[in-house]
Amino acid sequence: MDELISSRASSAAQSAGTPANRDTAHGQVSGISPLPEGPVPVGSLVLADELPDGVVVADEAGRIIVFNRVAARLTRLDPAEVIGKFVFDVLPLRDAEGRDWWVHADPYHGLPTRTRHPERSLYLADGTEILVSVGYVREDRPKDGARCSRAVRRLVISLRGAKQRERLERSRAELVSTVAHELRSPLTSVKGFTATLLNKWGRFTDDQKRVMLETVNADADRVTRLITELLDVSRIESGRMEVHRQLVDVPDRARKIIAGRVAAGDAEDRFRLEVLGGLPETWLDADKIDQILGNLVENAVRHGAGIVTIVVEPARIEGEEEGPAEGAAALLTGAAAAVAVSVRDQGEGIAPDVAPRVFRQFWRGKPRGGRRGQHGGGTGLGLYIVKGLVEAHGGTICVRRAPGGGAEFRFTVPAGTAAA
Repeated sequence: MDELISSRASSAAQSAGTPANRDTAHGQVSGISPLPEGPVPVGSLVLADELPDGVVVADEAGRIIVFNRVAARLTRLDPAEVIGKFVFDVLPLRDAEGRDWWVHADPYHGLPTRTRHPERSLYLADGTEILVSVGYVREDRPKDGARCSRAVRRLVISLRGAKQRERLERSRAELVSTVAHELRSPLTSVKGFTATLLNKWGRFTDDQKRVMLETVNADADRVTRLITELLDVSRIESGRMEVHRQLVDVPDRARKIIAGRVAAGDAEDRFRLEVLGGLPETWLDADKIDQILGNLVENAVRHGAGIVTIVVEPARIEGEEEGPAEGAAALLTGAAAAVAVSVRDQGEGIAPDVAPRVFRQFWRGKPRGGRRGQHGGGTGLGLYIVKGLVEAHGGTICVRRAPGGGAEFRFTVPAGTAAA
């Protein structure tokens, strides 16, 4: 049985007084998709208005029988007014050279073996660019006792806005530009020092050689971090980010992050860890939690001021407003199944109008001293990756003003289970 597509717009047109049946060259065709006789299989009924793309369905005569809500938004047409009209009149599609797509493709009289047209850019009468793909529903019709070529029963047209593709193309171009810029500096340094050492090894002292090799090693680490970021971005965008859960002590991971910062030269009194009781047992991806904490702490150190405080407390994943006492009480009643971690600094914070943008790709605020943003000179991918890693755990993250001023990045992740 063919999967049925039904449109509330079609039903609305009928209830508003539009005739349910319309005359066509082949007789009467219903203004709405006919319901199949007998029981309808579960999942076979799909409301067109619930689909994410624009959907237009034309019958064998070319009259529109389905025109969903997204199609109406993209074309700025009223579904109630277009139901029953010829699709080539309602959608006068033209290609980039101005040719009439309907004449060029001739969907109703073209090749009988054709099953679809792949997505391509076409233009409406007002110049609006639309991404259009077309599918055919055919049936065999006997003629003079013999089977003839397969006739078009329905034409199913999918519409998507072109702005999303333009944004994606701009984002990819910006990514390539950013990566090229970020790679140039460390690779130039690596090339320069290695060439110098190879050509003039005997002219340098051991201390000079050590300094050069340490610089090469640091730049190689920088390139490795950049490649890791790019892989993370790819996995996030494609939905392939995997979470390998194990029993994780979140406060212990935070202590190790702080110890690493101190070992790298930061002052020990620059950091503070607060752990509130009643934490649930947490099954998380240890490496990704380290990456989240490390990125947020580095962001606070570089772009904040004063003491960087990490607060770990029980929470509920449904909301971000419960306080410490509420979180602990919820755990005792069995309602707390999450852990919230807040990373706070005492700088000037992030303006409310900027806060919604900080987790976007390539976002950079002003440098330190003028104020806050992503890692100075970095790719602008750090907080975007953090958000993706948190969401891969089924959690949420937000940025707001810390209780004592400054910025607070707070993420909440469900405790999870060993089998999750």
